[in-house]
Amino acid sequence: MGFEEEYQAFLNAHLQARTGERLRRLQEGHDQAEMLFLKQVWWPIFYHFKYLHPEYEVDDFKDGKRYLDFAYIRPGIRICLEVDGYGPHLKNISRWKFSDNLERQNQLVIDGWTVIRFSFDQVKEKPRRCQQIVQQAIGQWLGDKLDQTSLSIVEKEVLRLVIRKGESISPKEIEMYMKLSDKTVKKVLSQLVDKKMLIPASGIKRIRSYRLGDQVKCPI
Repeated sequence: MGFEEEYQAFLNAHLQARTGERLRRLQEGHDQAEMLFLKQVWWPIFYHFKYLHPEYEVDDFKDGKRYLDFAYIRPGIRICLEVDGYGPHLKNISRWKFSDNLERQNQLVIDGWTVIRFSFDQVKEKPRRCQQIVQQAIGQWLGDKLDQTSLSIVEKEVLRLVIRKGESISPKEIEMYMKLSDKTVKKVLSQLVDKKMLIPASGIKRIRSYRLGDQVKCPI
């Protein structure tokens, strides 16, 4: 399915699973900015919405409830993704509310969340940069998971380099960064392609760049 079908199925599944305030928040809080984030940032990276929760409820440090625009949750990783609009209400925000927002974010960090915030304008005008930031944040966790694989040390370091960059990488960049010979880099890249950890990003007869394969983006 394409974005529209997957998005509607994703939203419907969460709507059907909720009641009360959690349902109301999803119905009223999920708006244009959140949909644009999914369409322009999340979908082009993953092509699915697994492990992603819209308008996710968390306990507030003042014994209440707060709602995150999106929460990405897997064993060992919790990422809060927020899309902030810019409008008159922000210009007129009170000092108390401003402080409260900062305290809310601090508490999430203390509770073990990674917090990533984008403006609506960033999502709209610079989606590729937003994609890179999401990839790099999730990539930190994926990079740690590489230690649990049977890859060689050099293969793991090449993958970590691609993950940190957040976009396709050329063999020359790997040579320069890792101080490896052209022959060694070609061999390692070929091995990673065979293992479906990397896939060619540009070039046919002569591959000019590589990007992460699905087994690294979305490990079981």
